[in-house]
Formats: sequence, C-alpha cells, structure tokens
Amino acid sequence: MSDENPTERETRIFSAERAKAFVDAVVAIAMTLLILPLMESVGDAEPGLGTAGWFAEHQWQLITFAISFVVIASFWVNQHQLFARVEFVSTRLLWVCIAWLLTIVWMPVATALTGAMPDDDPVVKVVYIGTMMLTSALALVQRLVLHRHPELHSIDDADVRRGMAVDISMTLLFGIALVIAVTVTQISYYALFLLMLTGPLHRLFARLLGVRKTASEERGPHRPAADR
Repeated sequence: MSDENPTERETRIFSAERAKAFVDAVVAIAMTLLILPLMESVGDAEPGLGTAGWFAEHQWQLITFAISFVVIASFWVNQHQLFARVEFVSTRLLWVCIAWLLTIVWMPVATALTGAMPDDDPVVKVVYIGTMMLTSALALVQRLVLHRHPELHSIDDADVRRGMAVDISMTLLFGIALVIAVTVTQISYYALFLLMLTGPLHRLFARLLGVRKTASEERGPHRPAADR
C-alpha cells in the first residue's frame, strides 16, 4: 500500500510528451472511424443503384460525416495549440484530458446514429450535438486546470483566459444549437452554423474575463496609406 496521500498523488507531474502523442493517436483513430458507416453502405448498395443514386440515398450520412470530421479537426487544432506550450501534466490534468478523449472517441458512434435514425428524432440530436457541447466544456476544464497550475506550462495568463473565452463561447453556442435543433425540426442540424458566431461571442467573454485586446485587434483592420 502506497505511503502517498491523495494530495501528493494529485500534484505529481510528468513530462507532457507522451500525453501529446497519445492524444494525437486517439484523435486520428476517431477521425478515421467516421468513414466506416459509409464504407459499409457502399458494400451493401443494391446492384444497379449507381453512383449518383448512392450519393442521393446517403446524402445525410455524407453531410454528418463532413460536419463531424470538421468538428473533430477543429477540436484537435485547439488542443494541439493549447498543449504546444504545456511542458508537464499532472494526474488531474491527465484524467480531464482522458475524459475529453472519451467524447472524441464517442463522436463516430453519434455520427453513425444521425445517419441511421429519422431526422425528427430528438434523442439522436441530443446525443450528437450534446457530445460536441461536452467536448467543448471539457476543453474549458483543461484550461481551468492549466490556469490554476502555471507550473505545468509556459502559456501567458492572458492567452489562457482568451482560450477560456473561446471554449465558453463554443459551449454556449452548441447548447443554443441543440435547443434549436430539437425544437425546430425544419432547421435540425443546420443550427450548428451558429458556431460562426464564436468570434464575436469570444470577444465579449474575453472582455468579461478581463483580457485586453491584442495590439493587432486595437489597431483594427490594416488600411493602406492614401496615395499622394
């Protein structure tokens, strides 16, 4: 039986390199698994259906595949940028990261469900968009852990809080998209286009978190000097 108390176990830190490699591998596998339902549908296609007929019959599967691929890729890019300056991981951060990966691994299942279930099924919308919302929320928890433990990384505090503003914005917009998708059947998954509002909402939450604008944001868009 170990002589370490829980506090000592929670504060133990390790090099972040293996954690980063593990995250990359799991995300790559999850993105690859997204294509499997489409591969199976090609094998099960009726003789004489034709390529155009197959695309027409599985158009919603193709759309949800594309959405999920882009969403997972976006989550990974944000994770990659965050952990680029993380030098150590604690046991707590590792478990939060593993929980985040659980939602990523679940995404291919949620995507397959959207292609197999009726478009007006509210439960499948909760599963699909709710998974994205949970992924974004767990990304926020990772930043909160890093914010509380600056010894794990070399990220400027303003950058951590700026990232928190992005995660809060995305989590909120996923929640709004979920409500709209469930209540307004005609809109359905197109409510996810609300994520295009992440930029303006991020700036609002950044101000609420006390993050100052960057020099480029204060200058505004570049305007060429007038011709003399």
